Amino acid sequence: MITWDEWASAATPLAMDGLSVATYDLGPADGPTITFCHGYPSSSLDIAPVVDLLAGWRTITLDFPGFGGSDKPAGHPYSIHAAADAVERLWAERNVTETVLVAHDYGVSVGQELLARRAEARLSVEVTAAVWMNGGLWPDLHRPTRGQQLLLDPEGGAAFAATIDERRFVSGIEGTWGTRRPTDPDELHEMWRSMDRLGGVALMHELLHYVHDRRTHEARWRAALESSDVPASFVWGDLDPVSGAHVVGRIEERLPQARLIRLADVGHWPLLEAPDVVAGAIRSA
Repeated sequence: MITWDEWASAATPLAMDGLSVATYDLGPADGPTITFCHGYPSSSLDIAPVVDLLAGWRTITLDFPGFGGSDKPAGHPYSIHAAADAVERLWAERNVTETVLVAHDYGVSVGQELLARRAEARLSVEVTAAVWMNGGLWPDLHRPTRGQQLLLDPEGGAAFAATIDERRFVSGIEGTWGTRRPTDPDELHEMWRSMDRLGGVALMHELLHYVHDRRTHEARWRAALESSDVPASFVWGDLDPVSGAHVVGRIEERLPQARLIRLADVGHWPLLEAPDVVAGAIRSA
């Protein structure tokens, strides 16, 4: 298992809107490229078990502003649009011309925004395929955890965020985990460290902006997903209480041509719970 410090040591900082954004370019420069958009409340470290299984592939990823190794100023206007801007800036810096988009949780909204820009002929990089993992693709199906509900409370969200310690953080992750394999305390500790860096845990209520972004931009993002000609694969953990089995019917109804890989014993974290399946889906995307 790679530690947060080991992962972060490979980062290259990218200046973006006054912030330093941690970016990563892993694997051979001439290999087929994936771009990974990570989830909440974690970081690009989630892709590490999959990278180990993708010999010959190039992985482009970043810690979105407010997460991981990127800057986390309090009161910053964090948004999905700014996260998508950071992805495009990274592509330009790394001379990426085509990529498979791999998105999880928070990252699915970033992916939908990128697809919307593509549909509007505003994307310079060709997205050749997309691999989606548990996330709120349709906001009406999102079932927030109790912790998220408390963080979203406009009156008490900041106060609740201030009470989150490692034990409470880990408990929240464990509540969204499946049964394929047990959680690894060391793995969850490294996730905590990536979020806690620079006081990020205390900003978890601010970073949940994406729930509101999804509602505001629902029509545009839904259309971008449902009308896209980009080949789509869904690697979906059924046991996820937030965006699990109850989303599958919508995928089948709205995207019947997509490849659907259901994981009956996996929860919210396919990247960590079933990295071999995710790597296989990427290779065949």
